Amino acid sequence: MSTKTPTVKFTTTQDEIPVVGMGLWKVPNDVCADTVYEAIKAGFRMFDSASDYGNEHESGKGLKRALDEGLVKREELFIVSKLWNTYKQPEQVEIQIRRQLQDWQTDYFDLYLIHFPIALKYVDPAVSYPPGWFNAEGKIELDRAPLHKTWAAMEKLPSLKLAKNIGVCNFGGQLLADLMTYAEIPPAVCQVEMHPYNVQQDLIDLCEAFGIKMMAFSTFGPASWLELGVPSATQVDSLLTHPVVTKIAERHNATTGQVLLRWCTQRNIIVIPKTIKPERMVENLKSPDVELTKDDIEAISGLDKGFRMGNTKVFDPRLAIYA
Repeated sequence: MSTKTPTVKFTTTQDEIPVVGMGLWKVPNDVCADTVYEAIKAGFRMFDSASDYGNEHESGKGLKRALDEGLVKREELFIVSKLWNTYKQPEQVEIQIRRQLQDWQTDYFDLYLIHFPIALKYVDPAVSYPPGWFNAEGKIELDRAPLHKTWAAMEKLPSLKLAKNIGVCNFGGQLLADLMTYAEIPPAVCQVEMHPYNVQQDLIDLCEAFGIKMMAFSTFGPASWLELGVPSATQVDSLLTHPVVTKIAERHNATTGQVLLRWCTQRNIIVIPKTIKPERMVENLKSPDVELTKDDIEAISGLDKGFRMGNTKVFDPRLAIYA
């Protein structure tokens, strides 16, 4: 990869993924194309997206502009996307990934994840896209789409050259262990909410034992959720101003954001911070230059509360399947 950002290598395919990528969750549609383009100019080579974010069409415009101008080659980039809950029936998996690839204006994803271990009733894209969590009556409609059948459909994507790697998102240890009992192609990545208030060391250890790479979202903790008005985000102090993190940042002449990112990447956990500000893009990309001590990492990990903000049981008690 033509990037200075450190990478980690997948056990399954030996493909390499940058440890610092750009998260596209909550990037507004009207600036998304420019954000992707400017991020590529800044040096980002990995982007994390999903159909549910509602901005893949705009992301594709930014990608095409960068490719057309010769800023980067497609093979130098690592594009991640996800299968939404309403497309869990096996016959929908290939149809949906092709729809998303068309939005991104690319032939393949480098990594394609199951977004949640939850199956919702199918919604025709002509009716609503992305369909979100709720039906027209504002209710959750679960679907009978067994995970093992969805995963079997996911396993066909590499041979179809639609996704080079496959993985999962928002899976807990029990679901992951069950998946590994029948997976012909093990997941390359498990993406979960991870920050110092939600360390998830047991899941990290399990993934390491299975040879699965960890990818963390919401690395800054409540910061990602406050702007959404999620009540749980107000129940904990900001990590960006926490005294423990601030003290470590001052000692390393770094920002608290860089310290929080490095807390992950120094342990080979991939991060996908979101920003639309060019100066923050540069800051995030430089986070691997910070070298934390063992005591630093232990002090940050010591803030663990087992506190997760993105808990689906707030939508419906039946969805608390990875709590």
